[in-house]
Amino acid sequence: MKRVVLIRHGESTWNKENRFTGWTDVDLTEKGVEEAHKAGKLLKKEGFHFEKAYTSYLKRAVKTLNVVLDEMDLDWIPVEKTWRLNEKHYGMLQGLNKSETAEKYGDEQVLIWRRSYDVPPTPLAKDDERSPFMDVRYKGVDEKDLPLTEALSHTVDRILPYWNNTVVPEMKEKYNEVIIAAHGNSLRGIIKHLKGISDENIVSLNLPTAVPYVFEFDDNINLVKDYFLGDPEEIKKLMDAVANQAKKK
Repeated sequence: MKRVVLIRHGESTWNKENRFTGWTDVDLTEKGVEEAHKAGKLLKKEGFHFEKAYTSYLKRAVKTLNVVLDEMDLDWIPVEKTWRLNEKHYGMLQGLNKSETAEKYGDEQVLIWRRSYDVPPTPLAKDDERSPFMDVRYKGVDEKDLPLTEALSHTVDRILPYWNNTVVPEMKEKYNEVIIAAHGNSLRGIIKHLKGISDENIVSLNLPTAVPYVFEFDDNINLVKDYFLGDPEEIKKLMDAVANQAKKK
């Protein structure tokens, strides 16, 4: 049996402020750090022993992973960072308050911008200070691959080659257990692929912060089952809170 744990980063400062974050590199809150500690302790208690970890270029995911691995005494395992696991790029929405944006444009429009499979927000200008073209960490990325906005379909398009060409082969050849610490939409893209969720239904999938989501596979990486670790009622409340973030106050 092979196991992959997907974990969204702990609460970030802009989660707390209810802002569209995207590729903006904001830090964890104290609560977010506590969530990561809790996840690490739970994973250790449940007997997980990861052999490799994958994460994005954004500190909220990197720091969540570091805390989880430290709680599990697995600080020493290899960690691979990739921009392909970054959050969906929210274009001109990055930095805006979700509820205030819903007041201005309506709940339905904001839900489309947040979760629509194929409708992206208005793009940033290439020379906008929020643009990845202005960020040194992306200098090694081919310019044609750098987004100025994304719909979920674009996020899936950049993630799946990494999943199929890096994670899956390494699991087949080397590793029985790995962890991927990333973001709501980048993980949503992997989950959509693994579970065959339709473009329409992926909109309603809400991932709470720092709750481990386990996927079990056979040796050929065929999905056997998937489940969240933790109390089901608590997890449902957390999912509902994510769903309500962008509604009018």
